Amino acid sequence: MTTTTPAPRAGQREWIGFTVLMLPLLLVSMDVSVLYFAVPFISEELRPTATQQLWIFDIYGFVLAGLLITMGALGDRIGRRRLLLIGATAFGAASLLAAYADSATTLIAARAVLGVGGATLMPSTLALVRNMFHDARQRGTAIGIWTATLTGGIAVGPVLSGVLLEHFWWGSVFLINIPAMLLLLAFAPALVPESRNPGAGRFDLVSALLSLAALLPVVYGIKEMARDGVTAARALSIVAGLLVGALFVHRQRTARTR
Repeated sequence: MTTTTPAPRAGQREWIGFTVLMLPLLLVSMDVSVLYFAVPFISEELRPTATQQLWIFDIYGFVLAGLLITMGALGDRIGRRRLLLIGATAFGAASLLAAYADSATTLIAARAVLGVGGATLMPSTLALVRNMFHDARQRGTAIGIWTATLTGGIAVGPVLSGVLLEHFWWGSVFLINIPAMLLLLAFAPALVPESRNPGAGRFDLVSALLSLAALLPVVYGIKEMARDGVTAARALSIVAGLLVGALFVHRQRTARTR
């Protein structure tokens, strides 16, 4: 007769560390929708073109979605906590740049870097949660809270944005990110254990670049066509993105995992 040793249960330290992870996750998801009420104020001050205004709003989600799998794979190799701290630093710095952007181009670039930072934080927090909670019931509870935090942040974003804009300027919707990132940088090294996948193999940087190079030209072409109609340049942008996408798929099907 064999007996199964129960998985160790998480204690107070793990739950405190989990709480530290959830606040940045909330802000990353909030940034998807936090500009709903801020766009008119940004338009008045920075005078973006119609295309720039669309990119100010959308570039964050495009980069975030495009890099999630890539950053998850990178975290497996260099360590999820290390990637988390790198991402928190980038997210905080980009938030500061976005808050004080003096042109639409600067704000678009800052939002793109925010997307990169967010893409490191989301998969890292989920992977670390799975590593911190070994008991199945506790892990299920933690993942449920993680999911609720992620989806709830998108709903809370416009509400918090409206409150801030009642009292402060539009840059305040970005500055609220900084205290949470500082809190994460201060406490995560002590409360969150490092983890990585020792059998993950080599990181495929070329595939990571190809995935983004396939996504962005297609999105750009579609957005421009929807705004001003079909032109040869916009159609070529979509075709170029699709060709890069085909190259990405071919590489994934033929590359060896080492």
